Amino acid sequence: MRPAPIAIVARILLVPYAIALALIVGLPADAASRVTGIVFRVARFVSERLDISLTTTYTVFEFAANIALFVPFGLLIAAAWPHTNALWIILLGFSASAAIELVQTMVPGRVTTLSDVIANTLGTIIGCCALRLFAPRTSSSRPAAT
Repeated sequence: MRPAPIAIVARILLVPYAIALALIVGLPADAASRVTGIVFRVARFVSERLDISLTTTYTVFEFAANIALFVPFGLLIAAAWPHTNALWIILLGFSASAAIELVQTMVPGRVTTLSDVIANTLGTIIGCCALRLFAPRTSSSRPAAT
């Protein structure tokens, strides 16, 4: 049985997403800060405007950025393989995140945290659930009863 067009598109989009994700998480800290430094700048802006501690603001924004980083993962995996159980997709997101954190232990200047794994897994859950809740249901491959 041939996959639906949306599944084919999602599978194709997984390639550039995976490459971008690998670049974001695999760069040494000094190079990554140029790419992800926007999170710090936004946190500093909000911190100054709302008179909140920069440390607190940055922690919240970094957690939110990690969630946002994995929402496409959940969306694309769920769209690429629509009949896959959501728990398997979530487990895949958790495993990918844990693997990323493990790899980052070998990247100069990178810090690994459990909160990143939690945030990335939450992003996978949000992406998967959003697709399952809001995407139109495809027809079943079973023939209709007559």
